[in-house]
Amino acid sequence: MNTVLCDDVAVTGQIGYRRGGTIRLFASYSKQSGVGGAGQNVFNWFQKLLPKEDRFFELAHRHAALLSLGTQELRNMLDGGPKVAECCASIVKYETDADAITREVLLDVKRSFITPFDRADIQSLITSMDDTIDQMRKTTKLVTLYELNTFEPHMREMADMIIKAAALTAEMIDALRKTNENAHHLGTLVEQVVRIEDEADGLHELGLKEIYLRNRNGSAMTFIVGTEIYDSLEKIMDRFEDVANDVNNIVIAQL
Repeated sequence: MNTVLCDDVAVTGQIGYRRGGTIRLFASYSKQSGVGGAGQNVFNWFQKLLPKEDRFFELAHRHAALLSLGTQELRNMLDGGPKVAECCASIVKYETDADAITREVLLDVKRSFITPFDRADIQSLITSMDDTIDQMRKTTKLVTLYELNTFEPHMREMADMIIKAAALTAEMIDALRKTNENAHHLGTLVEQVVRIEDEADGLHELGLKEIYLRNRNGSAMTFIVGTEIYDSLEKIMDRFEDVANDVNNIVIAQL
């Protein structure tokens, strides 16, 4: 008799026991045919009986909504003018609220018997989402530090792409509720995020080239500051790609 581990569930016999705060389930298994029919039925029966923590979807949905709000304020900030400080303050608030949600998710993962996905996958996904809005806040710190109120056109174009990535992320999070049913759609969404990230990279390079050409015989400080803002925007887009990769890993694991 062999042991099969499936998302923190060990399958080997017909009984269950608790170890390390999780439930271990047992059913028959053979090398020739995989999990035996009777054993698999027991496994499925135990899964239905045990409490399953679905609050992750609610929390992740709320986090994704904050990401979207943050990207909208980021875009508004890059319009420049007198509302820059107000937009920065809004992003800081959204990031603080998102941190609280992230803590809730990580706590729930530790105390739940059965999670909708592998615990490590959930932790990676919510952490990547949180890293994304953290990077938005870092961008506002740069804007505040350098007292900026005017920005480059390509920065706004990058922000438009970031908004699209946030919308796709929210759609992916909702589709994860039925991962197997939505597997193809999720794959398409992941590809779209990756494609947008590539386009944003192109804008990043164009923007750097433009501010270099404009300032190579002028203000080095203007070039340095512009470079930092462009780099921070690129990192936001990179973090959205990390989220998409985490979603892709979940889909693969569930198939």
